[in-house]
Amino acid sequence: MHRILAEISVNITELRKNPSRYFIDQPVAVLSNNKPAGYLLSASVFEALMDLLAEHQDVKNVSAQFRPSAARLEEMTRRAERYLNDVTDDDLNDFKE
Repeated sequence: MHRILAEISVNITELRKNPSRYFIDQPVAVLSNNKPAGYLLSASVFEALMDLLAEHQDVKNVSAQFRPSAARLEEMTRRAERYLNDVTDDDLNDFKE
């Protein structure tokens, strides 16, 4: 038994007829022979997923794997700037390269 991690699914044949129909605000499982072949994500769902990953992983790893957009890079820069503004002398003394 294969797990389908989406509430909506479509087979590849139907997807080919009108792919843009399935770029919705939730993941869509794409099935081949009734097994998940992949998942289709809208831009907003993908961006939300990237935000969650960035919050729970090292930002360096996320950018290396997913190549964030210019807007996402700007947000990361703003966040890093906030961290640097809040750094204390003790934090800097503990820094080791």
